[in-house]
Amino acid sequence: MSLFDLGKELKSEKACEKHLKELREKEGIVCSTCGCKEHYWDSSNKRWTCKKCGHVTTLTAGTVMHNSKLPLLYWFKAIHLIGATKTTFSAKEMQRQLKHKRYQPIWEMMHKLRSAMGLRDMKYELGEVVELDEAYITTDNEESREVTASGRNLKHGVGSERKSKIVVMVESKERDKSTKSGGTRRIKSSGYIKINHVPDTKSDTLKEMAERSIKEGSVVKMDDSSSHSSIGSLNVKTDKRVVPAKQASTMLPWVHKAISNLKSLILCTYKYVKDDFLQYYIDEFCYKYNRRYFYNDSPTNLKERLEVACVERVSTFKHRTYR
Repeated sequence: MSLFDLGKELKSEKACEKHLKELREKEGIVCSTCGCKEHYWDSSNKRWTCKKCGHVTTLTAGTVMHNSKLPLLYWFKAIHLIGATKTTFSAKEMQRQLKHKRYQPIWEMMHKLRSAMGLRDMKYELGEVVELDEAYITTDNEESREVTASGRNLKHGVGSERKSKIVVMVESKERDKSTKSGGTRRIKSSGYIKINHVPDTKSDTLKEMAERSIKEGSVVKMDDSSSHSSIGSLNVKTDKRVVPAKQASTMLPWVHKAISNLKSLILCTYKYVKDDFLQYYIDEFCYKYNRRYFYNDSPTNLKERLEVACVERVSTFKHRTYR
């Protein structure tokens, strides 16, 4: 669906309400009190009533739009704009596109949508061969602000106070690619990825991330670091190698491509990101990366998938959205 088609289909708040009702009923309304799946629709108050216990479910209850005072038209336009691009939209640009006076509610709406992306990707685990490594992203955080306020100079490199730590895991697999002659050939490519913002890169932290994200029986490729030692205690096979710094991109190619793309996305779109919200930007990057082939095959399908992700669960983003 193009932006022009979106304007024709969802041109008013009433049309958006109708679309959200149909979307939620397609996914199924489940009573939060008794678990019943049968409801009456109250068109006057725009809500469902449980046939079993009488509990009321409002149109936006249980979705990322829950308790939002922003128009539904904003939400669906934002979903389309975010889903239509491989890169991203800054909140400032989204504010300009929606012609809203205040920046704060648009910024919060964007983070709620990113949160929905992250919650959706939590359902999946990585399998077969998985590359794992750590990386550092430059952010604005409390420690760097304290150092700057004290008049001291910030450190450079990995030990810098402005560096936030992330764990990157990428599936390495083979797939068929069409050739110009009409046949196919097997090529190596990256599958799904998971990236987590972590407080440290200690052994227990990495073990927890791997246990939560990698299927049992998979092969985990990583460098022979002491912080990776505990991963061997999981029900996975480990392929540890001493990786010289100059050969890191060759030994673990997909991890380093993912890191490079993430850094480029952040640097090209934002002046800086705060450490507190880094995971939300990462969630958007991972969600789009994991569905990158939809942009060529079916952009409409991508928008619909994002809509489903947005009505599945309440956002984990805690800030209140207001006008």
